[in-house]
Amino acid sequence: MARRSEHSQEEIRKMVLNAAEAIVINEGFSAVNARKIATKIGYTVGSIYMVFENMAELNLHIKARTLDDIAMHLEQVKNLNAAENIEELSKAYLHYAHQNFNRWNMIFENPLSKDKDLVASDWYQLKIDYVFSLVEIQFNKLAPDCSENKKKRATRALWAGIHGICALSLSGTLDFVGATDVEESVVLLVRSFIQGWVTNANTASAP
Repeated sequence: MARRSEHSQEEIRKMVLNAAEAIVINEGFSAVNARKIATKIGYTVGSIYMVFENMAELNLHIKARTLDDIAMHLEQVKNLNAAENIEELSKAYLHYAHQNFNRWNMIFENPLSKDKDLVASDWYQLKIDYVFSLVEIQFNKLAPDCSENKKKRATRALWAGIHGICALSLSGTLDFVGATDVEESVVLLVRSFIQGWVTNANTASAP
């Protein structure tokens, strides 16, 4: 068992996060518990609660890491026109979920704590908003005169549809709705949505 003096609290914090994240990746979120994390890092369970208030806070930080990773993955999409960018962002999100299922699933499998401080965590909401902003930027290019509120709603509506296809494909139920090619389904959804949204946005903003 390691001694507390061997690592600073910040180092222990990183060790805890790394160990918890490794458990999520290899075994899924349901396998995460304080005792297993403590065993992995060679510290007592109490050491975890020196650097995190509770498991809910730790879980939130693991989710935040996944959001950062998704954002970094989506940031690789660039140098295309807006419509193509949205298609590629959608496919990148789909690929990320398929390649990192346990991390991706943790965000949606485990709802946020009802603790007011965690639910209202501005820093976490900013990470969510940043992921959406990568798509909102493209909607701005498609219809620059459209209001920010409408572009935000469009982004979230489209992403809800993409996420639905993604979730169905990962659960193995997408075939039941007659869509066997997941990427093709995502592209069809994106193209249809953009075509209808741009037409409505331009009509609404016309003098």
